[in-house]
Amino acid sequence: MEKTLNISLLQTHLHWENPVANRSHLESQIRAISEETHIIILPEMFTTGFSMNAANLAESMDGDSINWLVNMAKEKNAAICGSLIIKENNYYYNRFLFVTPAGEVKQYDKRHTFNMAGEGDTYQTGDKQVVVEYVGWKFMVQVCYDLRFPVFARNTENYDALIYVANWPKPRVAAWDALLKARAIENMSYAIGVNRVGLDGNGLEYIGHSAVYNVLGDEVAFAKAEEKTITASLSKTHLNRMRAKLPFLQDKDDFKLL
Repeated sequence: MEKTLNISLLQTHLHWENPVANRSHLESQIRAISEETHIIILPEMFTTGFSMNAANLAESMDGDSINWLVNMAKEKNAAICGSLIIKENNYYYNRFLFVTPAGEVKQYDKRHTFNMAGEGDTYQTGDKQVVVEYVGWKFMVQVCYDLRFPVFARNTENYDALIYVANWPKPRVAAWDALLKARAIENMSYAIGVNRVGLDGNGLEYIGHSAVYNVLGDEVAFAKAEEKTITASLSKTHLNRMRAKLPFLQDKDDFKLL
């Protein structure tokens, strides 16, 4: 078990609908990260940007981007995660992938599709929460619009941290900031959010604000509107001490998602 976990958040520009260019761009950033990092987190749809052109961009679970993730995780001896467009059983998914250095591939399909942009017309929704266990830590993994739905993130699984990857545009970035911090406070967990920067093919602007908050909602790391990799250390000692001192989760409502 790692009592102190180092995570690196890649807040990056994305080349519109260009997986080859994005993998190349991200590869140089990943290789520049310290060898002390345990987990590297990429944005939502990191190979394409937030595109509804799934028919032309989707990959399979043995496609180039999955193989690239496996190879990069092995090279860096760190887990790498983010979401991309996957086709499976004739459906398209906005799928979060968590790839370990040993080549394990764990997945979560975005539950809340952003229907204002037509995501629900293109992508199949996921039907379950996913908690990933890695080096003694438990992570609930979610994607962008999921952040607006606190019931789906409720800490009934005794996880240690939430991870959100996103393409969250500038006009609503205040909501991103507030909700990410709130998820940390209400779940007595770390909350980690990775958002992109730059313009996409639809002319939407993204200004990052990738961040890490601790169980009290204190800012551990934050990136302003620039392409930047930030690294933060998560402490299991801090997590356990605060949960023992302030056992708010003991009084949570008891329910199960149907």
